[in-house]
Amino acid sequence: MVAAMVLVLIVVLILLFMYWVIWRDRLIRNRPFLSAWRAILEANLPIYSALPGEDQHRLQQLINLFMAKKRFVGCGGLQISDEIRITIAAQACLLLLRQGWSVYPKLYSVLVYPYGFKVKHEESQLDGTVSRTGKNLSGESWSNGKVILSWDDVTSGVADFTDGRNVVLHEFAHQLDTESGSANGAPLLRRNSYQTWAQVFTKNFKDLQWRSQHHHKTVMDEYGTTNPAEFFAVATETFFEKPQQLYRKRPKLYQQLSQYYQIDPRQWHQ
Repeated sequence: MVAAMVLVLIVVLILLFMYWVIWRDRLIRNRPFLSAWRAILEANLPIYSALPGEDQHRLQQLINLFMAKKRFVGCGGLQISDEIRITIAAQACLLLLRQGWSVYPKLYSVLVYPYGFKVKHEESQLDGTVSRTGKNLSGESWSNGKVILSWDDVTSGVADFTDGRNVVLHEFAHQLDTESGSANGAPLLRRNSYQTWAQVFTKNFKDLQWRSQHHHKTVMDEYGTTNPAEFFAVATETFFEKPQQLYRKRPKLYQQLSQYYQIDPRQWHQ
């Protein structure tokens, strides 16, 4: 009897907590969007003015949630400003425009450097030894709740929203990818068929590798040949920034991405 009452109490507390989270998030996203934030959004996200009014409002709500839940950390002497926070949050939330209200639940911090940063990795050699190598990066997505970005690369990426290169879209695509448990190029699919997704992505991944090896022109950046996870991130950049070209060159890949993100960015680029 006592055990049953304790179980009921636990269930009630869980339900109350879930209701409180839903109520809190609704309160946050419905906060008035500051006029200063809107000015930054209009100036620093060129595609914003092309969005339908309903999508503009939804993007503002997602930004409210992102700003309230994620911690921004300035690195290398960079002071975090509203411009930095809004510019990054807007692009990150663009990926979530039709994805519900879950705003990267596994992400806690966004670290921002003024310029490209250097990281050290350990690599195992064929002879069994381990070497440490350094790489200069514009961004990195970690599975422990962190995204690292170079502000210089953020601004250059958003300045031209038609070149298919955008470090924020790229790194936050990795965050979506890891929500499935591992970074393998297959995020949690709510509408797509996993079988069709695997077939289309595998075929296009191999084709991009072949074209890169034979020095053929490609609509996607050749960095997408690295592995399936990078292919998904590069495909996402291209989908949002070069939708017309991607649709013409890789229609089945475009269809899968459009079904996953529930949008058709070609309408924004007309």
